[in-house]
Amino acid sequence: MQPPFHPHKAVTLVYSGGSHRKAPCRPVRETEVPIQVTDTLQGVKRIFHPADSSRVRLYLCGPTVYATAHIGNFRPAVAFDVLFRLLRHTYGAESVVYARNFTDIDDKIITAAQAEGVGIEVITDRYTARYLADSDTLGVLRPTYAPTATGHVGDMIALIADLIEKGHAYATLNGVNFHVPSMPTYGRLSGRSQEELRTGARVDPDPTKRDPADFALWKAAKPGEPAWDSPWGPGRPGWHIECSAMIEALLGSPIDIHMGGQDLIFPHHENEIAQTECAHGRPLANYWLHNGFLSVDSEKMSKSLGNVVTVHALSEHWAGEVIRLGLMSAHYRAPLDWTEELLTQCRATLDRLYNALRRVNAVALTPNVVAEGVVAALSDDLNTPEALAELSRLATLLNKAEEPDEQAALKAELLHGAGLVGLLGTDPDVWARGDAGEAARIDGLIADRIAARKARNFAEADRIRDALAAEGIEIMDGPQGSTWRRKG
Repeated sequence: MQPPFHPHKAVTLVYSGGSHRKAPCRPVRETEVPIQVTDTLQGVKRIFHPADSSRVRLYLCGPTVYATAHIGNFRPAVAFDVLFRLLRHTYGAESVVYARNFTDIDDKIITAAQAEGVGIEVITDRYTARYLADSDTLGVLRPTYAPTATGHVGDMIALIADLIEKGHAYATLNGVNFHVPSMPTYGRLSGRSQEELRTGARVDPDPTKRDPADFALWKAAKPGEPAWDSPWGPGRPGWHIECSAMIEALLGSPIDIHMGGQDLIFPHHENEIAQTECAHGRPLANYWLHNGFLSVDSEKMSKSLGNVVTVHALSEHWAGEVIRLGLMSAHYRAPLDWTEELLTQCRATLDRLYNALRRVNAVALTPNVVAEGVVAALSDDLNTPEALAELSRLATLLNKAEEPDEQAALKAELLHGAGLVGLLGTDPDVWARGDAGEAARIDGLIADRIAARKARNFAEADRIRDALAAEGIEIMDGPQGSTWRRKG
């Protein structure tokens, strides 16, 4: 069972030079700020020690590409993108290997393809492209590997054959099943006993199973469905075997960290552990990380409620960084309630950070500055709320700074810290003007105001100015004309 969420205080570091330091910050060494993560399997927060610091290996269970992914599907993508960035900072970009798969064979994919009368690749190619486009909108770094299940069917067949040979799986008329009682420790990730598993499985009994808790590794082909040849006849892989095979093929086991949503703890991740340990005699992963659920206005997201929210729809009204910040606003293990108010607050937060940078846009950066406070917060179980609070603190210091060297160091520190959480990637002047459509609307209103002033219709000019001020738009009149910016 997943351990309860408890926020942890960030590591406190001693800075040289006081809070308004002017000297460049020294780089962080791993021994100073050890990375700690909450391991679902052990139920505690543990210091992270990679098996090989020159090849840190991560795996995230990716989407099943049968429909457009909703905002909740992107919570793990964003949360563990932050981990990816932190590990790259700590060990070096070339030393972190990250795989996130695409499940491109599944009952839902087959149903969608049959409904349209097309091959499954038409469905999977479409929604893979949409997922990647939405990921780019959210500033999610592309992983090292993005394997597809259909690209590794041969590896899955070999893994299944190995499990059969070792007495952990058996063939039936319906395909091949994993025999759960053959693994005495099965259930330890989710905290479920085998008797509990059998009781739950009896709701939908399968007479070909030796035990009610057994699960499918290979499914015999049905008429009209895509199929691959195998020693057990034409068919397709079960869902759980896919990740075990792709991890072994691309990363080897044990990997350092396996990640996913808490809804995958059982049965998916439980079954991945069983397959890999029984086939290879070694653990699948040394650390297991799981993110919490996302709700919409305090309700579970569902098509029946009509509250499914997609990144594409959100991006018509909100910048990608606003959406990303919303997903990081709560600790990754805590529940997150998605609301319009949350997005409004995130936009205001980003406006303030960008305005601090805009004030010193012409100032060159001090080289090799590390945002130690942000690193410390993220090293404490990816505490993004604490990291965001540190960015706010740095923006306050930057707004107060007057000396050029202090501005250069604080600007560099703010940008480095923001980069660790994937924010502040836009030019501050561009951000201040908003998206193109919004900027054109505001430009039009300012042009109307200028025309009203020329016509000496000062009441109308004041009305436009006040209306824009209510939106957080500040007009700056000067000899060269009128410009505007969003106030932080």
